[in-house]
Amino acid sequence: MTPAIKVAEKHKIAFQVHQYKHDKKHESYGLEAAEKMNVDPKRVFKTLVVDLDKQLVVAILPVTEQLNLKAVANALKGKKAQMADKNDVLRSSGYVLGGVSPLGQKKQLTTVIDDTAKLYPDIYVSAGKRGLEIQLNAEDLASILSASFVALI
Repeated sequence: MTPAIKVAEKHKIAFQVHQYKHDKKHESYGLEAAEKMNVDPKRVFKTLVVDLDKQLVVAILPVTEQLNLKAVANALKGKKAQMADKNDVLRSSGYVLGGVSPLGQKKQLTTVIDDTAKLYPDIYVSAGKRGLEIQLNAEDLASILSASFVALI
């Protein structure tokens, strides 16, 4: 039971947990998840921690896409966005890279979700460790995180 799953249970939302054997040699955690779960990779979302003007924020977007850092800065009315240092990600979230969940982070950060998430009845995000995904409705995810939907790609 990860902190992410505990948060989903606490909020009494509908969700499913999917587990698969993580291959350390796979180049992309997200694409591996889609492949092993036999799911459209556009429905599998990655959780990225971004340093926006020296403040950490979270961006959630499809694993098939690249994050547009300017879009994050614009959406959150910041100036300079860059990917956060991996040690800062670990300290802030409590999760290792490749297993960072938007749910159950040590410190709740301002979060934005790519608006393509609303195209699907549900999406998949990390459940807090490599090889573990949680399937849930994007609106439920946004509600729990007080997140907004914006164009991030």
